[in-house]
Amino acid sequence: MVKLNQVVITGATGFIGKNLRKYLSKNNVKLISISRRDFKPLKNEIKIISKNFDEKNIISKIQNSDALIHLIGIGKQSVEIDYNSINVELTKKIVNLCENAKIKKIVYLSGLGVSSNTSLGYFISKYKAERSIINSGLNFTIFRPSYIIGKDDYLTKLLKKQIKNNQLQIPGPGNYLIQPIYIDDVVKVIFESIMRIEFQNKILDLVGPETVTFEQYVKLFSKKTKTSIQKINLEDSYYNAINKIKSDYGVDDLNILIGNFKGNHQKLTKISQIKFQSVLELLESGRLF
Repeated sequence: MVKLNQVVITGATGFIGKNLRKYLSKNNVKLISISRRDFKPLKNEIKIISKNFDEKNIISKIQNSDALIHLIGIGKQSVEIDYNSINVELTKKIVNLCENAKIKKIVYLSGLGVSSNTSLGYFISKYKAERSIINSGLNFTIFRPSYIIGKDDYLTKLLKKQIKNNQLQIPGPGNYLIQPIYIDDVVKVIFESIMRIEFQNKILDLVGPETVTFEQYVKLFSKKTKTSIQKINLEDSYYNAINKIKSDYGVDDLNILIGNFKGNHQKLTKISQIKFQSVLELLESGRLF
């Protein structure tokens, strides 16, 4: 078990970042949290606002920290911002930052389904990011998450928006499988990964104990609302994703959904020694709504 002095978090104001900062702060971990947007610091937290991660302004503040947790990434491209610039090049910049600031441990959130055999642009960018971390020689833990679920995650907010509009939409048949994991378990696992040697130089699927079809997930999520559910032809879903900027699902969102990606939860449980929350029980209880 490592005694922590200081931990750096990038992407501090995102869904995972906000929850992780609260958890680490409650556990009396000193934090240096970096974000492009301003935010209110927690107990034992120093904030850094930076849009380009300029080393001259950051290195002296984060030097000799015990670990850096890199949470920045994008899952949808645009003309202004693309996978390579954020998922690949920014990760390389963060690796260099760790090396120059003498931070020996890096934790990175990749994606479930990432492999050397992928042809999906999003996964290719995540794979290249993984390789830059592995080849750096830093002590690393790379997590490949499925859907991380909580009250403010992307999928939950999307379903709530659709419920507000009185109709839930399922792309295609909805029989593809997902393996969601609860945010409270995610922050515990990340904490363990910077504390314990068992996580050193590991790539782990960050997945929950249950697989569920997307249709089943949507029905459980919305069952107390009695909102109508409509299945949208998959071809139409892709058409909307390609042609409409504000489409609920992007092209790679759909690719990931229908990919039926499943992870090794048993391995995660064995290493982390955590008893994971059933997402199905959370859905049944209504606590995610």
